[in-house]
Amino acid sequence: MPEQLEPSTCARYLKALADPERLRIVGCLTKGPKNVSELAGQIRDELANVSHHLKVLRRVGLVLATRQGKYVVYSLPPDIYRSGRREKDADCLDLGCCRLELGPG
Repeated sequence: MPEQLEPSTCARYLKALADPERLRIVGCLTKGPKNVSELAGQIRDELANVSHHLKVLRRVGLVLATRQGKYVVYSLPPDIYRSGRREKDADCLDLGCCRLELGPG
């Protein structure tokens, strides 16, 4: 029986999400795409710190970056982020190896 769990991929995702500031960033992005200034304002952190965290999240594929004019807008990949369909459902990140519920919609 082939192993479906990809331990090294799963470990990279979970390691990137193990930081409280990165979880706050992911939480902000569940409400829609934002640039680094918007994220820094929402989580009340410095631009340089938020940029660093976004780089880590982007490197493992948990965040997408799209250039819009002079800004880079960050969002959650649709193949990983699942929005709660009903009010009582939780948003989640489906990492393939596991799912991380982000709380009620």
